[in-house]
Amino acid sequence: MTVRLRLALTIFITGVCTALGVLVTVAMAFQRFEHETIYERANSFIGRVVDVHPDLLDLHARDAEGFTGFLRNLLLFEPDSQLYLLDPQGTVLAASGRVQPRPGFKVRMEPVLQAVASAGDRRRAAYVMGDDPEHMNVDAVIAARPLRRAAIQPDNAVAGYLYLVCQPPELDAGRVEVVRSSLAGSAMSGLLALIVVLTVGAAWIVVTVTRPLRDLSDAVARAQREGFDGPAMSDPPPPGRARDEFAQLRAGFNAMLARLRAQWDALRRLDQFRRESVSNLSHDLRSPLTATVACLETLDRRWTGDAARSDDRALLEVALRNTRNAAQLVRSLGDLALLDEPEFKLQPMTVDLGEVLDDIVMRFADRAAQQGVQLQQASASNAALFAAVDIELFERAVANLVDNALKHTPAGGRVTLQGEVADGTVRIRVADTGAGIAAADLEHLFDRLYTGSGARGEADGKGLGLAIVKRIVELHRGEVSVRSEPGRGTEVTIRLPGVNASPPR
Repeated sequence: MTVRLRLALTIFITGVCTALGVLVTVAMAFQRFEHETIYERANSFIGRVVDVHPDLLDLHARDAEGFTGFLRNLLLFEPDSQLYLLDPQGTVLAASGRVQPRPGFKVRMEPVLQAVASAGDRRRAAYVMGDDPEHMNVDAVIAARPLRRAAIQPDNAVAGYLYLVCQPPELDAGRVEVVRSSLAGSAMSGLLALIVVLTVGAAWIVVTVTRPLRDLSDAVARAQREGFDGPAMSDPPPPGRARDEFAQLRAGFNAMLARLRAQWDALRRLDQFRRESVSNLSHDLRSPLTATVACLETLDRRWTGDAARSDDRALLEVALRNTRNAAQLVRSLGDLALLDEPEFKLQPMTVDLGEVLDDIVMRFADRAAQQGVQLQQASASNAALFAAVDIELFERAVANLVDNALKHTPAGGRVTLQGEVADGTVRIRVADTGAGIAAADLEHLFDRLYTGSGARGEADGKGLGLAIVKRIVELHRGEVSVRSEPGRGTEVTIRLPGVNASPPR
């Protein structure tokens, strides 16, 4: 769900909840107004009754049966109310209703006393809810007045109470129609009008608030799609929004993107200069180093067997070894610079990598035998290891790993090449039983010119062989990882896409 839709739904739901809350509040206010009106009328009525008939207790004492009819006559014009005569403890002595309470029936005295107290002071209670002897499960608006005997008593104590219960009038057909028409007319019309206004307001807010946010998200998507090579975005904000938060955010994003473009251009120029310098240097040094190696090898052959030149030959061997290492380093630098070129393209072919591994084992078989190291291929299954690879580069990557493993595996050790297919990928493992690699060196093992400080680095000191392996694997859209423990050997794993994956470019 988009931010625009969430905002619209939030505003719309808030508006509907507000409208419903208004209706509920109006209904509660109307109910309170009705209760207060009934209570006011009840207080006025029962006050008049007590003023006109202060001897109600005496009337009841003289004629209890006739007193019931007397109460009913008092309520001739109050059909929704009932009068009760109570003793000081709340026991019903007489009732105006057709259904008489059972003997000894009592009502709660707390509402009665509250009604008596608030009759002369409305600040105590706007209305009082109490027991209705005919409907004890429903509270009703009540009013009460204290009654005293006509005879003179020393303390003028309360001898009873006149208790009035007022139920709201029943909703007859006419009143129901009036309520329905009112709700369907004014209330529902007002609610619908409020919802329409809120919907229009929500649409306006969503459009005005989310439009710059959408423009900014489009700019971010365009920058992500085109990268730092796309055109710069310099469109100004709309009029009236030059200083709002979205305009500031957009300006900050454009400034950040412009700075990143400038830094990217500088880095690209620097990287291009580096690659060209390394390539030119490698090309310029390759010929003189090759000639130097040839001259040193010629001298070595001439002095072979000459005892007088033994000391000179020792120095010559050191010079020849270092010159060969320098020539190899120059070639590796040139090859790595070539692999780093953005224009460099692979020449992939779908081949069975098992056959390529066989060829590599045969190439290094004599060297492994001379070192006393067992070199073998151990395929995990008989399935063919088909993958789209640049054969020359792939062979070089695996050969670099085998060469490095042989350099660090002592006589009596073992180097194993293993291939398998799992989860749509081809995995090539080169494992040895050599000295292993220190844990601190593992994360830097494929860094350029890193030779290691622990149990194992690259023996010739160049630090480029594994970097070339990583770059070749990356060009094939694969991954390379290493697992090793000092004293327990090393295992390097190359993962390449299988034949069903998209071919490398």
